[in-house]
Amino acid sequence: MKKNIKMIVTDLDGTLLREDKTVSQRTVEAFKKCREAGIKTVYATGRSGSSENLPGVFSESMFDGRVVNNGAIAEAGGMVIYDKKVPFGIARSFLVACDKKGLKVASQSNRMHYSNFTVTDIWSYIKNYEVVDFKTHDKDSEKIYCVNCDKNAEKFIKENLPDELYLTVARDLLGQIMHKEATKSKALAALARYWNISKSEIVAFGDDLNDIDMLEFAGTSVAMENALDEVKKAADDICPSNEDDGIAVWLEQWVL
Repeated sequence: MKKNIKMIVTDLDGTLLREDKTVSQRTVEAFKKCREAGIKTVYATGRSGSSENLPGVFSESMFDGRVVNNGAIAEAGGMVIYDKKVPFGIARSFLVACDKKGLKVASQSNRMHYSNFTVTDIWSYIKNYEVVDFKTHDKDSEKIYCVNCDKNAEKFIKENLPDELYLTVARDLLGQIMHKEATKSKALAALARYWNISKSEIVAFGDDLNDIDMLEFAGTSVAMENALDEVKKAADDICPSNEDDGIAVWLEQWVL
């Protein structure tokens, strides 16, 4: 029996994207057919503007909206629907403490990375960055991140984290710090209200820890075969891996 789906939400890395950061033609076609059927399509990612640098993926023909920086910003049709930044007054002392500790950290705002390290040394495709002195940094932050957030770094961050913020660590050890109201689920709830779509009409796909709250929010949740075990436990269903057109396979079976 086909499911009554009016909104499709997908994570990017490890979910929609293959390991070479491309999307298969089969998946593109599946999204096109869903949109032709009136279903809204959204990507929800920990990435910021770097998602726009992925070639041939993020055109208006594939998505109706997006959630970036783990839920700090949600957009539909180029319009901001949800916005939960970290005020610089809260972020500054935390960033200074991380800098003194020797952690590589950055604050993202309006597609810019304000960092204490050379960002292109880690991600060659990110050109929009500026090395700054956090003591005088005055930009509100959509997301703060820490490179190589191992157990020691994680412990330090949690001990110094302002009450208004939370930390999540991805499988590649990227520590991501956001406002407590900046989550994928809250951003998606805002988009759902904007489009008058109920939770039961939403399907979400994910693979990593920062996808769990999104999967728990959606009426139907699907983990990739390559997902972490904790993510699979949080999902209603499991589809083939990101290398095997998992999302397209599931949509073809249950929606199209």
